[in-house]
Amino acid sequence: MTARTGLRSSTPLLQWHERAAALARPWLCRLPMQPPSQVLALALNRLLWPRLPDDARLALSGRTVEIAVIDLGLSLRLCLGHTGFGAATRATPVALRIAASLPAFVRLARGDDDADRLFFERALVMEGDTELGVVLKNTLDALGPLFATLVSARDRRGGVSAPRY
Repeated sequence: MTARTGLRSSTPLLQWHERAAALARPWLCRLPMQPPSQVLALALNRLLWPRLPDDARLALSGRTVEIAVIDLGLSLRLCLGHTGFGAATRATPVALRIAASLPAFVRLARGDDDADRLFFERALVMEGDTELGVVLKNTLDALGPLFATLVSARDRRGGVSAPRY
C-alpha cells in the first residue's frame, strides 16, 4: 500500500488517480473551503447524524474537526452543533485534524480498511486532541461503514442495489 494514496499497488486506477489529483490539486486548493465543507456537513447530517449516539454527540459537540484530503489539496472543517453538523470557518480553532488521500478515505467509508490499519500504514494521520480522535474512531467503528449506510438508504428509496463481489 502506498502512503500517498492509500491504494494497495501500482494499478491503472492508481495511475489514473495520481494523474487526476495532480491536475485537480492546483485548482481545488484555491477554492474557498466553505462550500465543500457545507456539502460534507449536509451528507453527514443525512447519513451519520440520525445514527449518532447521545454520548458521542455530547463528546463531539462544539468541537471543530478538519478533514484534509491531501492528494487533492482540500481542507474541510466541520463542527457539531445541537441540530447536526455544520461548516466551520478558518478562524475556528481545530481540535482534531484528520489527513489522508481520497482513496484512503473512500476505503475507510466503504469499510474496506479500518482507521487503525490506515494509521499504522501511515495512510491516515490524526493530529490534535487524541481523546476526541478515539471517541470519533470508536463511534464510527460502532456504526459501521458509511458507504453501507448510503447503499441501504438508496435501497429503501427503491434505487438499484449495489453489486456484490
